[in-house]
Amino acid sequence: MVKSAAFDSHAHEYDAWFDNHPAEYALELKAVRTLLPEAGVGIEIGAGTGRFTQPLGIATGVEPSGAMRNIARTRGVNMVDGTAESLPVDDRSYQYALLVTTVCFLDSLEQAFTEVYRILEEGGFIIIGLIDKASALGKKYEAEKQHSRFYRDAVFHTTEEIVSKLENSGFGNFEFAQALLPGDPGPDSETGIKSGYGEGSFVVIRAQKHSKT
Repeated sequence: MVKSAAFDSHAHEYDAWFDNHPAEYALELKAVRTLLPEAGVGIEIGAGTGRFTQPLGIATGVEPSGAMRNIARTRGVNMVDGTAESLPVDDRSYQYALLVTTVCFLDSLEQAFTEVYRILEEGGFIIIGLIDKASALGKKYEAEKQHSRFYRDAVFHTTEEIVSKLENSGFGNFEFAQALLPGDPGPDSETGIKSGYGEGSFVVIRAQKHSKT
């Protein structure tokens, strides 16, 4: 998992994005909520400054940036120093794990998903929120990433790529939600969130841990 110096040096700038883009942030939160389990104890991996962890009622987050962890702690989140590829978490400790805009910063999707599989109880869920590389926003981010202090080292992925990696790691029963649709009127719109993927730039994937035979 990339630990860019930019996240430590500019953590408050990163955090301010959510205040400066309230409609987009609200839609992303709304999309994640549609697929978040209604019960069970969860953990967020790559929790950043706690902008999803806290409002979604997740008590614990894992984050490699010390500056980001400190901001998240001001939001009441129990933050742990660690990476997705080597989680400081016991086996079968959680019913679900959330990763929002995290997969693009992982050194190894395979290792990270293997770790998430390890820490989930049988039948537990992984929920991933990402900017789809094939979407309009994904293409824009890819084209401009060399000029971004935060996304310079990012590797963007399509939804299909993530699904394939998850299947190889022992996950199934996929569900999808999407937001940031073309011409989206705002976070209070009834059409702000759709099931599936392929239209919205922000995609949420939920998959369930299966027994490996």
